[in-house]
Amino acid sequence: MATPAPLPEVVLITKADCHLCAEARAAVGRVTAGLGIAWTEKSVDDDAGLRERFAEEIPVVLVNGIQRDFWKIDEARLTRTLQRVLGRPS
Repeated sequence: MATPAPLPEVVLITKADCHLCAEARAAVGRVTAGLGIAWTEKSVDDDAGLRERFAEEIPVVLVNGIQRDFWKIDEARLTRTLQRVLGRPS
């Protein structure tokens, strides 16, 4: 019997007063809820390293530490990415 793939780490990088971040939260929430996985949010306002790394690309979605999307989150692409990581057919 195959061992299931570990759950991916999904992180949304945001900042205060960001209308795209609100849209990204909703998009990431819908995708992850549909796949039954959790996600976390980190703010560049609280982390100088993140602010330096992602200065002009906020919001950013990371999956297992790899940048997968920024500005406007493509829900279909994020779903496909997470399904691949989970070892599920798309």
